[in-house]
Amino acid sequence: MNDPQFPKVIDYEALKREYGEDETAPQENNKSKYQRYSKRKPPSKYPSLNDEENPEPKQPGMTGTRLRSYAFAVLTRKEYSKQDLIEKLCLYAEDREEVLTLVDEFARENYQSDQRVAEMTVRSQIRQGKGPNRIKLALNAKSIDKALAKNDMEEIDWYEQAYLLKVKKYGTEVAIDAKIKAKQIRFLQYRGFEMDAIMKAIRRKEHEIE
Repeated sequence: MNDPQFPKVIDYEALKREYGEDETAPQENNKSKYQRYSKRKPPSKYPSLNDEENPEPKQPGMTGTRLRSYAFAVLTRKEYSKQDLIEKLCLYAEDREEVLTLVDEFARENYQSDQRVAEMTVRSQIRQGKGPNRIKLALNAKSIDKALAKNDMEEIDWYEQAYLLKVKKYGTEVAIDAKIKAKQIRFLQYRGFEMDAIMKAIRRKEHEIE
C-alpha cells in the first residue's frame, strides 16, 4: 500500500539508532587499560569453543582425529550452519580442503544441518519480535538458503505478529496523528515487517479480527 506521507525506503541504520536493541552493552572505551588487560588468562593448550573469548586461533594446525574431535565438540555445543562451521574449523585446521571434506561428511550424516539451523533461526527471530525481512537477513548472515525456511515462514501470520508487536510497544489505540503513525511505521519497518502488514497493524482496532 503506497502512502506519500510515509517513507518507502527502509534505512536500517537510521532505524537502529532510533530503536537499537544493543544500547545496554557496556562500552570498552570506558575501561582503563589496566581493567582491560589485568584479567587475561594465559593461552590454553586447546582451542576454546567460545567464539567471543577466542577471536584468534591459539594453536593452528589440527588434522585427522584431532580436527574431527574438535568438530564434534563444536557441534555438541550448538548448531552451526555449514559455512559457519567451515570458517570456525579453518581457524585451527592445517588444511582447508580437509575441513571442507569433513564438513561435507558431517552434513551427509546429519551431524550438521542447515535445515535445523534455518528452523531454529526462524523461531529465535520470531521470539525477538522480528518480521520476515529481518529473518531473511539473519539467514543470509549465516549463509543459509532462505528456501529452507520457506515452509516455516509461510505458516506464520505476519499481520498478527505485526499487530501484537505494535500493541506491545504503543498500545491498542489507533493513532490519528501523522507523526505518531510515521513513528509506528518506522518501528515496524526496523523490525522487518512488510508495509502491507504494517498498515493493517497500525489501523486495526482492539478486538477487530483481520
